[in-house]
Amino acid sequence: MALVEKSVRADAAPPKAAGARRAVDKSDSSGSTVMVLAVAIVLVGAALFFLMIGRENAYPYVIALLAGLAVCGVFSLFAYAAGILRFATEDSRNDLTKAMVDSAQEAAVVTEPSGRVLYANPAYLAMTGATGEDDVRGVERAFTGAPEVSEAIYRLSQAAREGRRHQEEVRQPEAEGARWYRLRVRPMAGEGVAKPRAAARASVWSVEDITRDRQSAESAFETLQKAIDFLDHAPAGFFSMDPSGEIAYMNATLAGWLDHDLAEVGPGGLALADILAADAAALLRTITPAPGEVRTATFDLDLKKRSGEALPVRLLHKVAFAADGTPGSSRTLVINRARSDDSADSLRAAEVRFARFFNSSPLGIATVDRGGHVGRSNPLFARMSADLMPTGEAGSRSLLALVKEASRPALIQAIGEAAAGKGDLTPVDGALTGDANRFARFFVAPVTDPEQPGEAAIAYVVETTELRQLQEQFAQSQKMNAVGQLAGGVAHDFNNVLQAVIGHADLLLMNHKPADPSFNDIMQIKQNANRAASIVRQLLAFSRKQTMRPMVVQLGDVLSDTSMLLRRTLGERVGLDMIHGRDLWPVRADVTQLEQVILNLAVNARDAMPEGGKLTIRTANVPASEVARYQPKDQPVEMPATDSVMIEVTDTGTGIPEDIRQKIFDPFFSTKEVGKGTGLGLSTVYGIVKQSGGYVFVDSQMGKGTTFRIVLPRHVEQPASAQAPVERAAAAGLVEAATPAASTPSAPAMLVAGGDQDAPAAAVPPPPKPAPQPRDDTGAGTILLVEDEEAVRAFASRALASRGYTVLEAGSGVEALEVMAGNGGQVDLVVSDVVMPEMNGPTLLGELRKTNPDIKVIFVSGYAEEAFKNDLPEGQAFAFLAKPFSLKQLIEAVKEQVKA
Repeated sequence: MALVEKSVRADAAPPKAAGARRAVDKSDSSGSTVMVLAVAIVLVGAALFFLMIGRENAYPYVIALLAGLAVCGVFSLFAYAAGILRFATEDSRNDLTKAMVDSAQEAAVVTEPSGRVLYANPAYLAMTGATGEDDVRGVERAFTGAPEVSEAIYRLSQAAREGRRHQEEVRQPEAEGARWYRLRVRPMAGEGVAKPRAAARASVWSVEDITRDRQSAESAFETLQKAIDFLDHAPAGFFSMDPSGEIAYMNATLAGWLDHDLAEVGPGGLALADILAADAAALLRTITPAPGEVRTATFDLDLKKRSGEALPVRLLHKVAFAADGTPGSSRTLVINRARSDDSADSLRAAEVRFARFFNSSPLGIATVDRGGHVGRSNPLFARMSADLMPTGEAGSRSLLALVKEASRPALIQAIGEAAAGKGDLTPVDGALTGDANRFARFFVAPVTDPEQPGEAAIAYVVETTELRQLQEQFAQSQKMNAVGQLAGGVAHDFNNVLQAVIGHADLLLMNHKPADPSFNDIMQIKQNANRAASIVRQLLAFSRKQTMRPMVVQLGDVLSDTSMLLRRTLGERVGLDMIHGRDLWPVRADVTQLEQVILNLAVNARDAMPEGGKLTIRTANVPASEVARYQPKDQPVEMPATDSVMIEVTDTGTGIPEDIRQKIFDPFFSTKEVGKGTGLGLSTVYGIVKQSGGYVFVDSQMGKGTTFRIVLPRHVEQPASAQAPVERAAAAGLVEAATPAASTPSAPAMLVAGGDQDAPAAAVPPPPKPAPQPRDDTGAGTILLVEDEEAVRAFASRALASRGYTVLEAGSGVEALEVMAGNGGQVDLVVSDVVMPEMNGPTLLGELRKTNPDIKVIFVSGYAEEAFKNDLPEGQAFAFLAKPFSLKQLIEAVKEQVKA
C-alpha cells in the first residue's frame, strides 16, 4: 500500500457526527422510461387506428386488444405471486443491508463511472462535510490536494474503471494533528449476483480512519528501535541462529568483536560456520531435545574473527523446542573472555587455556556414566556424533550408539572397569555405526569429579578409518607384490620345463613326416605346450616381467584399429561406442599388449551384460592439475601429478560387489563357472598397465555398471643426447630387433639391447616380410651354449648341431669361462641363460668382453630383459630370446647373429 500525504482542502469542513445526516440514496429511480413511452405510443396508435376504420369495423379489434391486455395482466399477477416477477423498487434494494451500511462507522460511497454518486452513508457525509444530496461529492473530488494524494486517487480511479480492487493509505495533516485514512475501491457487481441496472458498472468506495492504529504502530516501532539500540550496544554479544545454521540476528557488539558487517546478517548471509569451527558448531546442536520445553546450555568456545583470529567466549545458548521436538531459533548470549590489558584474573586465564586445549584437541573427548551416556564433550566428539547418529537419535548422546552391535561388549566392559577405578585399560577398536566402513579406537580412563557424581569414565576417541585403509592398502600392495614375485618365479621355472617339451617336440617332428601315425600325437604335445606357454606369459604380465616392445603410439589409432575385433567379440547384443578425445597426447606402450588390455576388459564387460547393453570406450587428456580428480580415495596407489592420457571403459552391466572388487586383480581369481575362464584376464591387464608405467582403477555400482580407468603417462620427446645407448644404436642401424615372442608362440623373439637401461629399450620395427621362399637354415661356426638346465641345454645343442654348428656346452658362467679358455677364445657366438648359479649371464658377458670386446651374445631367459637390465654392463650390445622358443626361432636367431 502506498503511503501518501493528503493536503487539507480549503473548502473541506471538519467532520461532523454521522447521526446529524441522512444517507443519500439515488438508486431507487429504477425502471425504464423508454418502455413506458413505448407502451403509451402503442395505446395511442391503437386508438387512432380504431377512429380511422370506424366504430363498426373497430369493434372486433377493440375486443382483441382488451383480451390481450387482460391475458397479460392475469399472467403478471400469477408471476408476481410465484416470485418470478418483482417490481423494480423491491428488486433493487434490501432494507436490512441498507440499514447496516447506513449505521456503519466506516464511510462508504457508491459512484457511477461518470462520477455521479448513487449512494453515500452518513459516515461518508460527515467525513467530507456534505450536508445533503446536493453537495455530496465522490472520493475523486473529496480527496484531492497535494500531488502525492492526487497520485493515490488516480491509481484508485484507474482500478475502479478497470473493475478491480485496490487500496491506498493517505496521511492528512490537520490543526489538531495528522490523521490517516485507508481508501478502498471495488466493483459493485459481483460474480453470480443480480444487481440493478444502475449498479451494474458502479464502484464501491470505503474510507476508514486508521489514525489510532498508525499511532500505535509508530509507538511500537519506536519502542522496538530503542530495544534494538539497547541490545546492539549492550556490553555483551548476542546472536540468534535458525535451525538450518544461518545467523538470523547479531548485535553490533558481537559484530564489532568479530569484525563483521551487520549488513551481512540475514537470509543468505552469515552462517554459524562463519563464526565457529565446524566441530564447535556441532557442539551447539548437542542439546537434548525436550518437546515443548526450553533448554539452556553453557559452552566455552573460541569464535572466529573475520581475519581468522580466535576470540575466547562463553556462550549461554538457549533453544526452545516445539511439541514434536523440533528446535526453534536460538537465543545466545556471548561473554567475551579475552584477557584485557589491565586484567589480573589468573583463574579466568587458566579456564580459557583449558577450554582451548579441550576444544582444539584432535581427539574426541567425552565423559560418560556407567551406562555410556555422554555428559560433557568437546566439539570434535560432537561432530563425530552428529555424523554417525541418525537424525531422530541425535539427542540420545550415548557412547555405545556410536559403534556397531558387535563392538559394544568390549566398550561396555572398558567403561565398567574404568568406573571401578581401574587404570591403564586396553584401547578398544570398534566399527562405527552407519553404512560407511569407518572405525575408531576408544581410550577409556577413570574420572573422579565431586561436582559431577554421575560421571564414571572419560573416553578419548580417535577415528582410525584412514589408518585402516592405509594398512589394508599396504597389505594389498604387499600381497600383489608377493603374488607377482611368486608368479614370476613359477613362470620362469615353468618356462624352462616348457622349453624342454617344445624343443624336444620339434626334434621329434624333424624325424616324423605328416603321414606318420605319431605325427599328430607330437603336434598335440607341442600345441598344448604352447597353450601352457600362453598362460605363463599372462603370469609374467601380472608380475610385470614379460617382454615388452614399447613404441610411441596414438591411443585413438590403436582403438580404431581394434574396433572391428571388439565388435565381433562383443556380439550383436552389446553395442560399442567409442568417444575419442581431441588432440590426444602420445604415449609409449607395447601396441600388442595394449590391444590385449582393451580386449580383456571388453570380454569382461560382455560377460557382465548377459541381457545385452552398451560398452563405451572414451579417451581424454588428463593435465597434471586434474590427475587428482581420477584418483579413487579407496584404492591404494597415488598417481603422480604429471600429464597423462586416460582410457575409460564403461559398461552397463550388473556391477561388481565391494567384497569381490578387492580381489579382481588377483591371479586365478574368477567368478565364472569352471572351465569358462582362467582368472588371469584382469591380472594381465594390471601387469601390462603397471609395466607400461600407468595405473588402472575400477569404479562400480551394483545394477548400474562398471568403469575401468587406465591412466598412461604422456610421452615427451627427448633430445638425441638424452636417449639410451640402445636407442642411439638402433637409430644408427648397429642393432636389430625381431617380433616379440609374447605376441604369438611361433614368432621369433629377439631384442638387441645394451648399455644404460634406465629407460625402456627402443623398439626397431621389423623389415617388410618378403614372399615366402624356401630358406636355408644351415650354418657354420662355433657356438658356446651356456645353460644350467640340462634338458634345455640338450635340446639346444642337438638343434644347433643338426644345422651344422659346432657346439661347446657349459652348465654355468664359471664353466663357460673355462671352456672359452680351453678353446683359445675362438667362439663365433655365445648363447647364454641369464639366471644361473655361481655366475649369471650379465656377469659372464662382462668377463667375456674383457678379453674379446667384439664377441656376440644372445641371452635366453624365461624373464623379460627388464627383469635383469640393472645388472647389464653399460654400453654393451646383446640380443635377447625369450623362453620358451621353438627350434626354428633358435636357428633363425643364431644364424642372423653369426652373419651380422
